[in-house]
Amino acid sequence: MFHLDPAYIGHVWPTFMWTITLVAAIGCIMGFYEFVWFMSVGYGFAVMCIGLFHLIFGFAAHTFTAASVVLSILFIIYGWRLGGYILKRELTNQNYKKKVGGDAAFKRTPIFVSLFMWVFSMFLYAAQTSAVSYRIINRAPDNVWAWIGIAIMACAILGEALADRQKSAAKKVNPHRFCDTGLYKIVRCPNYFSEIMFWIGVTVSGIGAVQGKQWIITILALVIIVYVMYNSAQRLELRHEKTYGLDPEYQKYSDTVPILFPFTKHYHTLTTYRD
Repeated sequence: MFHLDPAYIGHVWPTFMWTITLVAAIGCIMGFYEFVWFMSVGYGFAVMCIGLFHLIFGFAAHTFTAASVVLSILFIIYGWRLGGYILKRELTNQNYKKKVGGDAAFKRTPIFVSLFMWVFSMFLYAAQTSAVSYRIINRAPDNVWAWIGIAIMACAILGEALADRQKSAAKKVNPHRFCDTGLYKIVRCPNYFSEIMFWIGVTVSGIGAVQGKQWIITILALVIIVYVMYNSAQRLELRHEKTYGLDPEYQKYSDTVPILFPFTKHYHTLTTYRD
């Protein structure tokens, strides 16, 4: 355990975390163009911007360790991949854009709603990445938990990228059929599961670096993102029920493959009704 000077705690932490929040705000500001981007494209790019800021600050202030560098790079990779993938999908796939746009009803969003979502998003993304921010600002030495977290995060990025790739390939073969190949044989929402695992990895990496009340922000952010992913899985299940619910193959698939957590018997997030 390392010791932190109270004066350092009182002055440096707030300034650093407010700066991280501002960086997140810049990263997700594109949500004012398309409301849903606050939680998709802007989400990925906000995390990427925070990773870049971590690198710049860490090198400038000489607070970096090997684990901190790797953690920051993983943020950049994660954010660039996620934000870039979603942006490309929404700009090039008109059918997907119509489906999401119609389902979410995000057209003509009042400005005060956009402002609220922007503020909420910037604080959430700063909180989600706080375990790494605290590791850097606390000048915490590397430990085994940092590397365990890094391994979880790296596997999660690979899992999310593979899931997106497999679904895109399946839709090219048959755009009117649900995807049940590759990772989708194990869990129906492997991308959402990988998302949860990424942030679990971030939290694990903070063990031994995050101190005292700092854990409140880190754990609260993890709880929120798990809830958001569960809610996203629920919405996806509802869409799939409307589209494929009468297909016997889909019924068998959805009743035997877990929706969000692999190797469990949690097959549905809601009560489904089929004619």
